[in-house]
Amino acid sequence: MKILFTCKEFPHSKIIGGPIIIYNRIKYLSKKHLVSLAAFIREDEKKFISSLEPFCYDLRTVPFPSQRSPLKALKDFFTSPIPHYFLKWHSSQRMADTIADMVKKDRYDIVIAEYSTMGQFLHNNPKLPPIRRVISVHECYYLARRKAYRLNRLGISKLKESINLKGLKKYEFEMYRKADKVLTLTPQGKEELLEVCPELDISVVPHGVDVEYFSFSESEKPEKSIVFVGNYLHYPNADAVIYFHKEIWPRIKEQVPDIKFYVVGQGPPPEIQNFSRDQAIIITGRVDDVRDYLKKGRVFICPVRLGGGFRGKILEAMAIGRPVVSTSLGAEGIPASDRENIMIADNSDEFAQAIFDLMRDDSLFDRIRNNARKLMEEKYAWEKGVDVMEEVLERIIEKKPST
Repeated sequence: MKILFTCKEFPHSKIIGGPIIIYNRIKYLSKKHLVSLAAFIREDEKKFISSLEPFCYDLRTVPFPSQRSPLKALKDFFTSPIPHYFLKWHSSQRMADTIADMVKKDRYDIVIAEYSTMGQFLHNNPKLPPIRRVISVHECYYLARRKAYRLNRLGISKLKESINLKGLKKYEFEMYRKADKVLTLTPQGKEELLEVCPELDISVVPHGVDVEYFSFSESEKPEKSIVFVGNYLHYPNADAVIYFHKEIWPRIKEQVPDIKFYVVGQGPPPEIQNFSRDQAIIITGRVDDVRDYLKKGRVFICPVRLGGGFRGKILEAMAIGRPVVSTSLGAEGIPASDRENIMIADNSDEFAQAIFDLMRDDSLFDRIRNNARKLMEEKYAWEKGVDVMEEVLERIIEKKPST
């Protein structure tokens, strides 16, 4: 097969967060297929291009669009057929033209929009030749923004979410209906989309983890600390840290005075950076190797309240042998059992208690970390997920390309 991936962030080997799945899909599919990529890129990410070049027949990058002026954003809000939430970050004629040019040049069998926002460059793109179009839905933006709208109280945040929701459901689901195939990362994600639009053609292609890279060792002695990893440019990750710091961290500090909290990953907003005034909180920013921090911590947390999709960060922590305390939403899609291979906590009291238990109970700590590692080896090695994706794509190319 000849496969063209498109991505909203450059999916290099060192990236933290969702794009790591695209890196691995490209890496493993390139062993048997011709694979190319068109992706947005930031200036400081260009040094990572070489990590992906060996797997790509053609690799093209496009700068992120410049921020629109307030007047242009206001005009687009009322006149553009593309909703504000899509235009806000990724409206780019250059990306639409790049994808169309690549398809014309090399006649790919399939083009895959990784993340729904990239679907706009396949949807109603007059320059795009007939091709089988796939949208990989890491998160349904309409459902995520609706969830955030309902969570927020009256005020600026609720107003912002109401602006984000304008036209979003209609456009996003029309885009899904016109695609040749929709992919989700979890069965729950599939069911949520079908509840809104039952006629969608959806397949589940799971996330994965490199169980060799995230190696497990019985002999490691982690320090008394908590770790969270995320890309904080994705708001649900920032919200998770802010919520944890406000609602849970004070009682953890009170019970375990010498504990540390590592907040790892790119783009922490000023509110999170200010948490480092507490000397027990370390804000790292982007790191070269997330494993160093996963191994430091005794407990990995995922206090996510917003968004959807799948948290690959949990798989990495489990693979490396760190017990995870997560909300049910954070652990969505993982067939994990509370107090067997994960700790599930959906309110601040439960979350704090789960952390205390793992800090103090070595037998619980060992049981969860060993069972979690076994789950990763049996179900989430990257090759397993890529094999599923390969089967789905092979069925798609039996259909004629759509216009």
